[in-house]
Amino acid sequence: MSEAAPAPAPRRAPRASLGSSEGDDVFGIFDPRVARRFMAYLKPHRTAVLVAQAAVLLSALSQVTLPLVIGRVIASATRHDTAALNRNLIAFAVAAAVFVAMFFLEQMLSSRLAQRVIFDIRRSMFAHFQDVSLSFMDKTHVGRIMSRLQGDVNSLQEFLESSTGALGDLVVLVGISVVLLTLDLKLGLLTLTVLPALILIRAVWLPYSKVSFRVARDASSTANSALAENINGVRTVQETRREQVNFELYSEKAIENFKAQAHASWLSQIMVPTVDVLTGVAMAIVILVGGEAVLGGRLDVGVMVTFVLYVQRFFDPVRMLSMQYTIMQRAMAAAHRIFEVLDVPVTITDKPGAQALSGVEPTVEFKHVTFGYDPKRPILHDVTFSVRPREVVALVGPTGSGKTSIIALTHRFYEADQGQVLVGGKDVRDVTLDSLGRTIGMVLQEPFLFTGTIAENVRYNTEGATREDVVAAAKAVSAHDFIMRLPEGYETQLGQRGRNLSMGQRQLISFARALVADPQILILDEATANIDSFTEQAIQKALKVLFAGRTCMVIAHRLATIRDADRIIVLSQGRILEQGGHDQLMARDGLYRHLYTSAHASFDDQVVAATGDAEFATRT
Repeated sequence: MSEAAPAPAPRRAPRASLGSSEGDDVFGIFDPRVARRFMAYLKPHRTAVLVAQAAVLLSALSQVTLPLVIGRVIASATRHDTAALNRNLIAFAVAAAVFVAMFFLEQMLSSRLAQRVIFDIRRSMFAHFQDVSLSFMDKTHVGRIMSRLQGDVNSLQEFLESSTGALGDLVVLVGISVVLLTLDLKLGLLTLTVLPALILIRAVWLPYSKVSFRVARDASSTANSALAENINGVRTVQETRREQVNFELYSEKAIENFKAQAHASWLSQIMVPTVDVLTGVAMAIVILVGGEAVLGGRLDVGVMVTFVLYVQRFFDPVRMLSMQYTIMQRAMAAAHRIFEVLDVPVTITDKPGAQALSGVEPTVEFKHVTFGYDPKRPILHDVTFSVRPREVVALVGPTGSGKTSIIALTHRFYEADQGQVLVGGKDVRDVTLDSLGRTIGMVLQEPFLFTGTIAENVRYNTEGATREDVVAAAKAVSAHDFIMRLPEGYETQLGQRGRNLSMGQRQLISFARALVADPQILILDEATANIDSFTEQAIQKALKVLFAGRTCMVIAHRLATIRDADRIIVLSQGRILEQGGHDQLMARDGLYRHLYTSAHASFDDQVVAATGDAEFATRT
């Protein structure tokens, strides 16, 4: 078991924001700060790193030794020196055995090390995203986040798996050069003359390849985005019969992607025959010059064979180092983006000395709260109200009036810009988030069910709940009967977001989940907005069970859900216009009566002008 991954260290602002395309550049400039930060993830595995590098060095030295020993074997054979031949054969066997053993050890350790480091990085990113504030998630495209979690991490894995061999390739390259020059200076220099040509070709090729690879990546991203969007919206596509139109639109993007990938592939493959040609040139030099020297008696045939073998191997590390340079650039860009994610500040945290919320009356109070997702454009304006213990309060008003913002502030998903939000008489900023989560339960308009069984979803936020608790909660909210009609009952596997159930069935399961959690304060955010009237009867029965003995805040659009509330708070454009019981509000000539007596079945169906709001506010 590896040590815990290092905590991300604070650093300067990232070079590109998550919302920009600049951070998605294929190639990254080497940044020592990013490199040091990445190396911190290797520290818990430093023993494996050292052993892997030792294996790489021994493997590289054995590679350099083998051709030299083979040349000596041939030289011994041509001189009919049996003793030297036997010694060289034994040396060859030892070098070959060391190479095989060290090569496999290097590959095994490199792969395991890469997997462990990537595991730590994935865990760090996942843990960080669990705590990132919703204000960040509201402004960031999910696809870009998934790119960081998947594509960029894969680029780092590729780098880790190949980088351990970079030291070995460098040792082989230097070792071969030294041996060639030592064996025969003139022939060695002639052989190495092709190396500057390779460096020049590489310098010319690299700028073109960068542009091509960048275009290919952009084309691939565009095609994948179109594909993902079409799959996610397949219901709408089939409903509007857009299959052919979408296919043609996607075909255009797919063709562009094909052309870009083909060009990038051609550029990446062009270096392979180039290196092969240069290898052939070097081989020709050795054969022509070396062969003449052997015939003239100036060069031993064993040295000639050694040169041939070294030339065959010389360009392999050159090719590998060239590839690893490209991989390193991609990894550097990926590391920039990954650390950019890990540097996203967690703004909603427990303050030092935060107290657990326990043993208090389940009350909610807003004191002169002003709030906006963008502070320059407030959603709520100086809102003040209180919810008494075990009181059911309905929040009503047209779309955009601030109902959901009130709910979000109560659970401290966001911080109020001005004023105080109190739960149980304590400012939510002074209590721990865990205790606040245990005190407040939420049921959303479209409940999110996770992949797993129905029973696992019911006990999702209550791990200690027994099977009896799950069944009792399902019975209480009238979900037990339809669950038992399913093929596997409570062990029925749910599809993505529970789509193999109806909306009403999903909602009942979310009610059972809330009942098992047994929160003191219950929040319902438009829980009956998307269900039919028949299902609503079952929902209304379930609501009575949920409301019993709890403080409840309900966002509701349907009039039937609102009438039974102890108190109704009427909102419009972020301000409270009036509040009271249904009969009290109907007795006034205010906004509630206007909305209730109109021909609409839901408050959300109506648009109230700002001038109308002011008029109703004046009357009340």
